[in-house]
Amino acid sequence: MPVIPQIQAFAADLTALRQDFHAHPELGFAEHRTAGIVAQKLRDYGVDEVHEGLGGTGVVGLIKGQGGGNRRVGLRADMDALPIEEASGVPFASGNPGRMHACGHDGHTTMLLGGARYLAQTRDFDGSVVLIFQPAEEGLGGARRMIEEGLFDRFPCDEIYGMHNDPDSAPGVVSVTPGPAMGGASFFDITVNGTGSHAAMPHQSKDPIVIGTALVQQLQSIASRNTPPTRPILLSVTMFNAGSAYNVVPDVASISGTIRYFHDDVIEMAESRLRELCGGMSQSYGVDISLEVRNVFDVLRNDPELSSAYVAAAAEIVGDSFASQSTELATVSENFADMLKVVPGAYCRLGHAGNVPLHSAAFMFDDTILPVGASVYARLIETRLPGARALTAAQYL
Repeated sequence: MPVIPQIQAFAADLTALRQDFHAHPELGFAEHRTAGIVAQKLRDYGVDEVHEGLGGTGVVGLIKGQGGGNRRVGLRADMDALPIEEASGVPFASGNPGRMHACGHDGHTTMLLGGARYLAQTRDFDGSVVLIFQPAEEGLGGARRMIEEGLFDRFPCDEIYGMHNDPDSAPGVVSVTPGPAMGGASFFDITVNGTGSHAAMPHQSKDPIVIGTALVQQLQSIASRNTPPTRPILLSVTMFNAGSAYNVVPDVASISGTIRYFHDDVIEMAESRLRELCGGMSQSYGVDISLEVRNVFDVLRNDPELSSAYVAAAAEIVGDSFASQSTELATVSENFADMLKVVPGAYCRLGHAGNVPLHSAAFMFDDTILPVGASVYARLIETRLPGARALTAAQYL
């Protein structure tokens, strides 16, 4: 792949850095070591400003171009790992028990650092680059916290871009879905407060397991019978906990899960039906059923014009046949969506080798795409904030 030669020259450094991050994963809002390394690397690269502690462990860097213009383009990467016990078997596997970079955020952070290193060296752009290293993407609201603490007040951006590795695509393939691209997500917690009894006398109970399992079946009707097939929704019950002994009907059962969606009116309907079903089951069985629903991710919506610009910049690195706009919707969620609600921009997927899915204990990021991602970021800045050399060359086209 025709990556930028200056970036290819330090590709080995990027690999070493990514593998170090991988060996020392940290969960959301606890990325102290990672954030410290990011901040120090930015200073080593000559980034003009480095700010730490925004959103807890977030880091923001500012690189000013040679042209001195007023436009600002943001680039964002996430830093947190997942609570997973690693089973990859690589020499640089996680040294932190129960924690793993199973989603490639170690690679995202490294690719943005690679782009920053190049841009700080060359500065062939007119304006400024805002480098955003975000904590707590994995369901903990790191983007929202950074925004609430003044991210775009302190570091205003005209456009913003992000990137995610994609083991389901061929190596080096870049794709962007204009408009709604990734699902929003609400998490729910249901508590069925029944009445326990001896397992030999269940008629004396109001069995929360029987009630809870019946409720789980009813919840599936929200997707299958309340929403048109052309307006997708995905409801998954992912936890059901009750009981602690063979011979005891428990008092309480707890049920949790997620609702994924692409339209605001659909999630409003789903949450309303969830409340109605819990209320109906409560009345039918004569028990108290409590429900908590909280929105965790918004729908990620890419700006159509900036999606095209992203693909065009990526094509200069990976080639026209490897960069394209897509119509594929991803039911997974990404809290970069919160930043795109404030600043227009786009989010791309970058394919890499491997057949183990994200969030798997055996997942492994493909280090060969590190200079590719860094080069895409760098070329994106040079095309969105064209500098003196680019403008001079354009006069002769």
